Amino acid sequence: MKISLAIVALALAVPAISFAQDSTAVSAEEKYPNTFSSGSANVSPFTNQSKRFNDWAISAGVGVPLVQSADLTSIKNGNGKNLFGYSAYISIDKAITHAFGINLQYDRGETRQGWFSTKKDAPVNASVYQQVGARTQYDAISLLGDVNISNILRRVDNKSPYRWALHAYGGLGTLAYRAYQKDENGQRLMTEIKPFKLGSMFAQAGAGVKFKVNRRLDIEGRVMYVMTGDDEFDGGGYKYSAINQREEQVSDNFFNATLGVSLKLGKHESHLMWHDPLQEVYYKLDVLANKNQDIEVCKKGDLDNDGVCDDWDRQLDTPAGARVDGAGVALDTDLDGVIDLYDKCVTVPGPVENGGCPVAPATTGPVTDDTRTLEGIEFDLNSDRILPSNTPILNNAVNYINSSSGTYTVVGATDTRGTDAYNQKLSERRANNVKNYLIKNGVESGKLNAIGKGKKDLKYPECDPATKCPEWKNRANRRVYFEAK
Repeated sequence: MKISLAIVALALAVPAISFAQDSTAVSAEEKYPNTFSSGSANVSPFTNQSKRFNDWAISAGVGVPLVQSADLTSIKNGNGKNLFGYSAYISIDKAITHAFGINLQYDRGETRQGWFSTKKDAPVNASVYQQVGARTQYDAISLLGDVNISNILRRVDNKSPYRWALHAYGGLGTLAYRAYQKDENGQRLMTEIKPFKLGSMFAQAGAGVKFKVNRRLDIEGRVMYVMTGDDEFDGGGYKYSAINQREEQVSDNFFNATLGVSLKLGKHESHLMWHDPLQEVYYKLDVLANKNQDIEVCKKGDLDNDGVCDDWDRQLDTPAGARVDGAGVALDTDLDGVIDLYDKCVTVPGPVENGGCPVAPATTGPVTDDTRTLEGIEFDLNSDRILPSNTPILNNAVNYINSSSGTYTVVGATDTRGTDAYNQKLSERRANNVKNYLIKNGVESGKLNAIGKGKKDLKYPECDPATKCPEWKNRANRRVYFEAK
């Protein structure tokens, strides 16, 4: 029985040890980010090379088991004396997180209970007074959950590293044992339970305190409570025997106090169970607090002093006092070619030679201008939608066209990206959308005609398909403007 359990435990432990350094490897063929990632472009595969902490360990220890609730017991008054047995364990430990792990553990030991040690001679007439001695040899394999209580309860303001940790354990397994009883007639086997049977299942739970000696070695004191679920474990014989009818308890449970060591495996400096995530936060905050980094804004300066850095200023020679947009271009509200700084009629288009005002005042009659070219509006890439920011410009165009006696052509244009056929249709849609807007807002339909010129009518001709133009020039080429007939 003992040999078979040892073989099973070794068979389970060898693969775990073999893969302890490579258990986190995943396929490197996947593209990141993917469905199972956070969506960040900085996600990388979790491989053994990317690990930062060790997460495997081997633990072993020895101790003293004490039977507690049984008919022949070593620590309960009335049915026996204080007789101490021995125990030993070895386990393979895997940390899942900094606060939880799983241990595969093999236990072997012997409990001693009754009125005398079975290694000594029995008193005369011991069987008559039922003052017999007993011992139980056991082997057990169990799977234990390991909870690092210290990491769970760690204070958020604890900025110092720690070397003590409180752990809680609990799990299930299979228990095999041989229970012997001795009296003046000698020693005899009372009960034998084989492993991996329904009646051999048991549970154990307890707590331990670990001390971190160094990055490789921990020392732990542990107390476990083993629930056998069996009334014959103490050697009292079958459950209806005279000894097993002394007490009402039907489970011969015992305490197991052990002292052990843990050897942490891996190449990293720290083990996951000793990692406090807040320590990294404190360290990075301290680094940032002590780091003086000068942030240089506007490296190239602002030569025209318009409030827009030259790094992204589209007009580097803005006149002093002129209002500018976010790109540093002087504002021309009515798009008549005269910036607002010099425009005497800011909201009404007019020729440059007349200070940006109409040639004839609107109160004297319709404006006649057969050569007037009105600047227009720009569009987003691949879009014919009129932007809300353009409605004031179009409303001014409504007023100007209605005050004029002439007719106008609404001309649509695009940038150089895309095919000729696509851009031609896109420019026609842009021109028609502007035309319909003007008619809807009061312009006579007979005064307007709409045509599209595609990418053959560029405001910046240097932006041919072979030239990479800045985006502001491409945007300026995507426009609709007006021509007087």
